[in-house]
Amino acid sequence: MQFSDFGLDNSLMNTVAHLGFSEPTQIQQQAIPAAMAGHDLIASSKTGSGKTLAFIIPALQRLSKNRALSKRDPRVVILTPTRELAKQVFSQLRLFTSNTQFKAVLILGGENFNDQVKVLEKDPHFIVATPGRLADHLTQGHFYLNGLELLILDEADRMLDLGFSKELGQINKAADHRKRQTLLFSATLDHAQVNEFATELLRKPKRIAIEAGHTEHVDIAKRFYLADNLTQKEALLHHFLATEKSQQIIIFTATRSDTDRLAKLLTDTDLNAVALSGELNQGQRNQIMDSFAKGKHKILVTTDLASRGLDLINVSHVINFDMPKHTEEFVHRIGRTGRAGTKGDAISLVGPNDWLSFKNVEAFLQQKIIFTKVEGIKVKFKGLKPKKSKVVKAKSNTVKSKRPADTRPRKVIKKTFLDIEDAGAMKIIKRKKPLTPQQIESDTKKEQD
Repeated sequence: MQFSDFGLDNSLMNTVAHLGFSEPTQIQQQAIPAAMAGHDLIASSKTGSGKTLAFIIPALQRLSKNRALSKRDPRVVILTPTRELAKQVFSQLRLFTSNTQFKAVLILGGENFNDQVKVLEKDPHFIVATPGRLADHLTQGHFYLNGLELLILDEADRMLDLGFSKELGQINKAADHRKRQTLLFSATLDHAQVNEFATELLRKPKRIAIEAGHTEHVDIAKRFYLADNLTQKEALLHHFLATEKSQQIIIFTATRSDTDRLAKLLTDTDLNAVALSGELNQGQRNQIMDSFAKGKHKILVTTDLASRGLDLINVSHVINFDMPKHTEEFVHRIGRTGRAGTKGDAISLVGPNDWLSFKNVEAFLQQKIIFTKVEGIKVKFKGLKPKKSKVVKAKSNTVKSKRPADTRPRKVIKKTFLDIEDAGAMKIIKRKKPLTPQQIESDTKKEQD
């Protein structure tokens, strides 16, 4: 199949050809015709599969062929979970809109709010945004979505994981009319919250699943190495940086502090490394990513902040210094290499603190992973044994007596008439010696008195 088979508008087809696109990827082959036919869509494909074009092309086709529902409202809104992914989508969109009448704007958190208000007042056709900041503008009435024709959710699973369900619901409600079309893209369709959310947003959607999240990426060679501790991880890292034939490298760490520490460790050894973390403001993050994309830095040390949406074709290696906490992030991390048909290498270091995450990745990939060894670096750690669950016996609520209950039949002692009536007679019975005549006479006298 060729892009010319889609029946695109002539100007759009010329742009596609000019940018060098000829043969659509699998997700593009299925998503573009379905979206152009007006269907709502829920789709998934592996990272680096070209899904951005799978929604940009039908969006432009719709705007070229159909009249706007409103003269002022945006016609297309594209939402992404992170600023970096939004920038990536926006840059690709600009390539297609540069020679057209369509205006596109980028609305991100962390940037000047008042400047964004002025941009929205110019009535753009496309808005590429992160959900939180767009919802803020919507709340304050800086734009309206009554005439929205196409709502696109990119990486919907990630947006929900980051807690944007409220904002997504607000945006959906503001543009809730029967002429709106919705395209939802997710890394996986096995995400319970995504499926639940899709039932609220989409109307009789077409479902497209190109490849499961655990599908082997044939262009990426994966290697795993055990490490005893942090010091040994650093020794392994230095070994790879010194011996691997590489272009650019992305190193993923678990925390922001680890990112800064590791970047400094590398720069102290005269390696051209730079750190990217969420603690930086948006301007600093943009500057770092632009510099890395232009090849000014060889190594980028980052958290999962850069695991999605960055299309950097010169990245030959991805190194997981720490295994990701969320299993699906492993696929997105290693997907930063091996893009556009190039070969890539993904190296993962697994220490005692990474073991549980590693086992989750192994289960997710549905394959038994064999560890590779580095000559000269002796590793004692062989993995953690699964903990045996303790069987706790339920305690009985019955309180046991210290001595068993006496179940023998009790003897009933009957009192005699003598016991009750004749106390004097009792005295007579209890006396041991026989009474003398004088004692008998004295007792009789007392009775008479």
